[in-house]
Amino acid sequence: MNSQFQPMAMIQASNVTINRVLKNTYILLGMTMLFSAITAYLSMSANAQPNFLLTIVGMFGLLYLTTRLQNSVWGIVSCFAFTGFLGYTLGPILNLTIHGYTNGAQLIMTSLGATGLIFLALSGYVITTRRDFSFMGGFLFIAVTAAFLVGLSNIFFNLPMLQLVVSGAFAVISSGYILFTTSLIIQGGERNYIMATVSLFVSLFNLFLSLLQILSFFAGRRD
Repeated sequence: MNSQFQPMAMIQASNVTINRVLKNTYILLGMTMLFSAITAYLSMSANAQPNFLLTIVGMFGLLYLTTRLQNSVWGIVSCFAFTGFLGYTLGPILNLTIHGYTNGAQLIMTSLGATGLIFLALSGYVITTRRDFSFMGGFLFIAVTAAFLVGLSNIFFNLPMLQLVVSGAFAVISSGYILFTTSLIIQGGERNYIMATVSLFVSLFNLFLSLLQILSFFAGRRD
């Protein structure tokens, strides 16, 4: 008789674990987004200047550190350092948008609102339907690598239309990663809420930047 109830007990235990990971992920995601907003504000106030090399080294270095520490309490500290650093790198971009476009503040708020709505819609869809999007992992990795390389090459060519295409690609890829990561949690494939938070944060970060660049392309610049 015990053997008959064992599979049900295992399913219930698995559901409890999944719900705990999902809850912890959203709590940590909210906290890191708030911390990132604070560091972005400090960066704007200090009129920080963009540094491509520092951004790349800091981003990948802190991401590597977070991955190594994901199973310890220091992983949370590293997660805040990583997301806070990304927020700090937003400062120069936000200042450029505000001072470079006639409706810069509106562009930022519109991009932020659209990012939030897309995240709620996509994550809500996965949680409600419990559809499995884990098959997208390989495709998304190839797509983001290709988009990154094209975007990197455009630094030298500086083609506005190519930048618009890259921004659109990153918006779609980031949306795909939201589906993918949320699906991994729901299906039990991701049990570490720190790494789940990092994945969702990066997706939201890239989605916001992509939408901001797309809207800025069609906006009027200041004289």
